[in-house]
Amino acid sequence: MEREIRRDYYLEQLIRRKGNGLIKIVTGIRRCGKSYLLRTLFKNHLLESGVDEEHIIEMAFDLFDHMEYRDPKVFYPWAKEQLKDEEKYYFLLDEVQLLDEFVSVLNGLADQKNCDVYVTGSNAKFLSRDIATEFGGRGDEVPMYPLSFSEFMTAYDGNKYDGWNEYITYGGIPLVVLAETEEQKMGLLDNLFKETYITDIVKRNKIRNVGEMEALLDVLSSAIGALTNPNKLQKTFKSVSKSKITVTTITKYLEYLEDAFLIEEANRYDIKGKSYIGTPLKYYFMDMGLRNSRINYRQMEVTHSMENVIYNELRMRGFRVDIGNLTIVEKGKEGKPVKKQLEVDFICNKGSKKYYIQSAYMLGTVEKMEQEIRPFLKINDSFKKIVITSDTPRPFYNDDGILIMNVYDFLLNADSLEL
Repeated sequence: MEREIRRDYYLEQLIRRKGNGLIKIVTGIRRCGKSYLLRTLFKNHLLESGVDEEHIIEMAFDLFDHMEYRDPKVFYPWAKEQLKDEEKYYFLLDEVQLLDEFVSVLNGLADQKNCDVYVTGSNAKFLSRDIATEFGGRGDEVPMYPLSFSEFMTAYDGNKYDGWNEYITYGGIPLVVLAETEEQKMGLLDNLFKETYITDIVKRNKIRNVGEMEALLDVLSSAIGALTNPNKLQKTFKSVSKSKITVTTITKYLEYLEDAFLIEEANRYDIKGKSYIGTPLKYYFMDMGLRNSRINYRQMEVTHSMENVIYNELRMRGFRVDIGNLTIVEKGKEGKPVKKQLEVDFICNKGSKKYYIQSAYMLGTVEKMEQEIRPFLKINDSFKKIVITSDTPRPFYNDDGILIMNVYDFLLNADSLEL
């Protein structure tokens, strides 16, 4: 029996936005399931809701058969021709960044009273980061990620502990998750990186020195969860390979990798000063399998993997995520005041909600627990403070009102932060 992966969270987002007069734009890394969401799951929902199949208009701009439609002078008249009556028409358009002048074309379609427009795109450079502005206030973005751990478990035949080990090793790209053997998974990840992501980035940005960009990817893969910036990265290049790569080039490459949704940056936030610090910052990979394939499945410290997975989960849940920085003054050995920097792994904001989160793989000793909660005790506000670990049997609050929960409860319960 074929395994089906549930993407209920994203399907619900599209259903809620039906007929809102805006252009729904599903964005995310290639192969994360955008086309399947739009042209299988959402299309099935429309058909089951009684929409006539002739009122569902599909176009995949990345297919060779449809190359001529990338020309707006061909596509737009064709799209208008599909409107045969006054009933509602649903346009499901895949990889829309390949359509020339797509902003004006989509705005033109959305202007028709009986058109509801849904598109996917896998490059943030063409679908600018501020999509609402680009579409004159008519863009409605639905960011999509590779499978979350809970989505992964809907297709995994085994317990959550074995599932976790597989998930942090091979990630959540649907194609990879559905592959039967470890050999197939590794082959797919390797191939996806070379033939899809790197080829795309090189072609789109006309990169001449591919080796340099691949080397940068390797450095980032080895340093998830570490504070860095283009200057630090340049020094690493210089010491390791005597490379003459410039800070400007590194900055450009980082932008290209972010535009392709391969990595995401998390900025540092001064908790007491209530302001952003700038560099250094942290980079996280959108998929652990892709990251691990870059380092040939070495250096897979579960502490860093868990931190990256927690970051991705928070982003999937719609939070803005920053790294917390706290400057405190304590008495030194001679009684003199000494400044110390404490870090909170994640500050998460969504609307009026705010959480402080520490990722601590093991809390085996009293000292380790004290170390993790220490920054929380120095924060003078009443927002919820949480430690996520792998070795706590079930969620509990300690005497300081801090919630301690295990990573499985956090990932498998969409409302876990409200426990």
